[in-house]
Amino acid sequence: MNILVIDAQGGGIGRTLVSEIKRNFPDCVITAVGTNSIATSAMLKAGANYGATGENSVVVSCRSADIIIGPIGIIMADSMIGEITSVMANSVARSKATKILIPFNNCNSFIAGVSSQSTGEMIASAIEKLRSLMAEE
Repeated sequence: MNILVIDAQGGGIGRTLVSEIKRNFPDCVITAVGTNSIATSAMLKAGANYGATGENSVVVSCRSADIIIGPIGIIMADSMIGEITSVMANSVARSKATKILIPFNNCNSFIAGVSSQSTGEMIASAIEKLRSLMAEE
């Protein structure tokens, strides 16, 4: 199973996701793509198998991913303080991969119905969804 983790800014969410995926599914192959080198570096340090940076890396990696995990902003152009381009957002949205999105209410977006869970709780929920998807394999 090819898992793609995408993150921006400092890569903190991606770093935590990679760490939790590796801890729970040590045999998974994780590709980490950051919108910048800081985000990519953080995810590689957390244990991602492969890492790349930038718009084209998102486009190419989305083609081969089975599962894409990241903040909900990865499907919204101009989110994450402008680091997500329309090309990136479209690549994620159009990918045939299953998407597990962490719902943050920021960047001028409010996701109705999302409770005020901590980041840790949202990541735990994402890992549980990944666990159920892996069980289907």
